[in-house]
Amino acid sequence: MTWDEKIKDFEIFLRFERNFSENTLDAYVRDIKKLKEYAEEDLDSTGPDVISYDHLQEYIFTLSKQKFSERSQARWISSIKAFFRFLMEDEIREDNPSSLLEGPKLGLYLPDTLSLSDINKIIDAIDISSDLGQRNHCIIEVLYGCGLRVSELIDVKISNINFKENYIKVIGKGNKIRFVPLAHYTADLLQAYIKDVRSKIKINKKHEDTLFLNSRGTSMSRVIVFLIIKELTDKAGVSKKISPHTFRHSFATHLMQNGADLRFIQEMLGHSSITTTQVYTHLKTEELRDVILTFHPRNKTKIVE
Repeated sequence: MTWDEKIKDFEIFLRFERNFSENTLDAYVRDIKKLKEYAEEDLDSTGPDVISYDHLQEYIFTLSKQKFSERSQARWISSIKAFFRFLMEDEIREDNPSSLLEGPKLGLYLPDTLSLSDINKIIDAIDISSDLGQRNHCIIEVLYGCGLRVSELIDVKISNINFKENYIKVIGKGNKIRFVPLAHYTADLLQAYIKDVRSKIKINKKHEDTLFLNSRGTSMSRVIVFLIIKELTDKAGVSKKISPHTFRHSFATHLMQNGADLRFIQEMLGHSSITTTQVYTHLKTEELRDVILTFHPRNKTKIVE
């Protein structure tokens, strides 16, 4: 039995039994391949069936000295734990050497968000007189107006858009399906893009149903969407570090600020657990704290000794 053999089996397990998304699956497999390289180079080719807790602890310690973020370290440990649980289920090992591994204590992660003013600045920076600009306008509006992940955005199919009822059928992580409402404004933009812009493109037969296309008539890549956003952000003079996910965070934050129920936001984002969505309650708490510190009279009152 070799590392390569069990890593391949692990990949199949994650894909077909755990229904991992491609991005998560790639990250987990990549993490275990790094462990394999360490075992082969520093542990005299120790196999996955005999590697010990001490070996794993030393490996994590070695990585932690390379100034990786705490979140990266936490994911390595998550990947390693999942791999050795799989080996136990597959009866390759009787013990789990990763069971006592502890990840770094993570602080509360509050995602970056954009104000409505920032979003409008970015949209105003788009040259909508061009076909490319109209497509990019739609991309920004769907990211923000529907709260989609970038992987979901580039996979949207025209056949999954219901313009009569105004919703998009979205296939998210783990192939979970959710139905996201479309604002009339966003729906009108999409229909105009499909009719006036997309119809001019020579479309690759494999992508006839794909909503957003590149100049070659095929689906867009995640990297291209990142580059579009970076270019527009720079042009708009918005100094925050922005990614496609920032629009998703902004979508959820603005819903929360305007009184939307947390369960509703969970459904819209496609979170399997309400715990993931609860980060937005902390964002609102931070906002309320700032308001109190700025405006509450007691905060301006000094105690006289």
